[in-house]
Amino acid sequence: MANSNFVNETLDVIIIGAGSAGLSALREVRKRTEQFVIINGGPWGTTCARVGCMPSKLLIEAANAFHRRTTFETFGIRGADQLMVNMTSVMQRVRELRDDFVASTLKATEVLGTKAISGRARLLNPNQVLINDKKLTAKKIIIATGSHPIVPAEWHLPENRLLTTDTLFEQKTLPTRLAVIGMGPIGMEMAQALSRLGIKVTAFGSNKQIGGLTDPHVNEVALDLLSQEFPLYLGERAKVVWEPGENCVRIRTSEVDIAVDGVLAALGRRPNIDHLGLETLGVPLNEQGLPPVNPTTMQIADLPVFLAGDASDYKPLLHEAADEGHIAGLNAVREEMICFTRRTPLGIVFSDPSITVVGNPFRSLNHNETVIGEVRFDHQGRARAAQSNKGMLRVYAKSASGELLGAEMCAPAGEHMAHLLALAIDQSLTVRDLLGMPFYHPVLEEGLRTALRKVAVQLPAISESDLASCDAFNVAALD
Repeated sequence: MANSNFVNETLDVIIIGAGSAGLSALREVRKRTEQFVIINGGPWGTTCARVGCMPSKLLIEAANAFHRRTTFETFGIRGADQLMVNMTSVMQRVRELRDDFVASTLKATEVLGTKAISGRARLLNPNQVLINDKKLTAKKIIIATGSHPIVPAEWHLPENRLLTTDTLFEQKTLPTRLAVIGMGPIGMEMAQALSRLGIKVTAFGSNKQIGGLTDPHVNEVALDLLSQEFPLYLGERAKVVWEPGENCVRIRTSEVDIAVDGVLAALGRRPNIDHLGLETLGVPLNEQGLPPVNPTTMQIADLPVFLAGDASDYKPLLHEAADEGHIAGLNAVREEMICFTRRTPLGIVFSDPSITVVGNPFRSLNHNETVIGEVRFDHQGRARAAQSNKGMLRVYAKSASGELLGAEMCAPAGEHMAHLLALAIDQSLTVRDLLGMPFYHPVLEEGLRTALRKVAVQLPAISESDLASCDAFNVAALD
């Protein structure tokens, strides 16, 4: 229940939502004022910790640990065929560690006392909200209400046959046959992980590009690798039908008609804005019901209201949500807006090999002003040693200067190479700047160096004394 003291005063800030963006905003607001409240309409604890980043990675780690047995024979290790998965134990560990991660996020709000209010808030105007039948007034309002999984209305499935990432990790065990519908980052991660844990997975996606990839060459490699692990049907919307007589769910496309025991909806997430009262702000709303937001200030139009995190539908990633909360929190306690330069775009899919898009994606390039270098990891020395020699990396640079623009990859250690490239792009480094830096041997990053060298030979010549011009040995053991 809202504290009566707050009802009779004008607060500096009201924060609606206690997810990653809301907590990031709270951190900045608390440094500058005690006249605030934070309102949360669902379970406290972030989407990332409860149902997103962390529990999904716990499941992926278990799956990859078990899948590793497929390489044992080649390493000379015997007995892999005796290993088995106890799904109940796998899911129990996921929940136990998940709950620990959630507990750590709760500490940020447990100390707030009456400043933390449970309930669903509704905007009454740009300075007032209704919460638990009480009206609260503030100079500024931050909306950080998060998102929820998309489930098509036409899917009329029994509750125990339909999973989303909000419910997947609560399961004590999982269906024997599962359709994963949606091949974005989450769908890809979960389809591969569940397949590696022994579930018969069939995956579907309406887009022929998967995991956020836009480079057709990298996408082709990723599709080939994934389709070796489970059936994958792309380019058409799947029809989902409950067949009570057969006690199964049927998934139909023009290519296939299969029976499964359950469906995992991985079609993305939608901002939690229903019944929030955005229409009371007096600004036009788009087709999704969202108002115009300045991504450098997070301000809605010229109002004293800010929209941050998944609720803004800008880039639904934790680091972006945290940045947006930081921006909104600072601007909500200032008279003059600060315009922030957003970070270099970075997206990672924790598949194997990992898929990453960093900087400018392929689809945004001006190909008349861009040079591209690529590498396949089939024969890369360190990758062969680890039996991870699969995948491709493509790096993009300006043809005139060699300045790095971006990269897309489906590659071993892709998450680490993506961070290296993001740092380089953020600092406006060139291909030659990177080639002049040390690469140890043998490491997977030597594959990145190969791609960079293929860009460098397309650039204007430089002095032979520059270490960036150091050629490859063209010997597998050394390159």
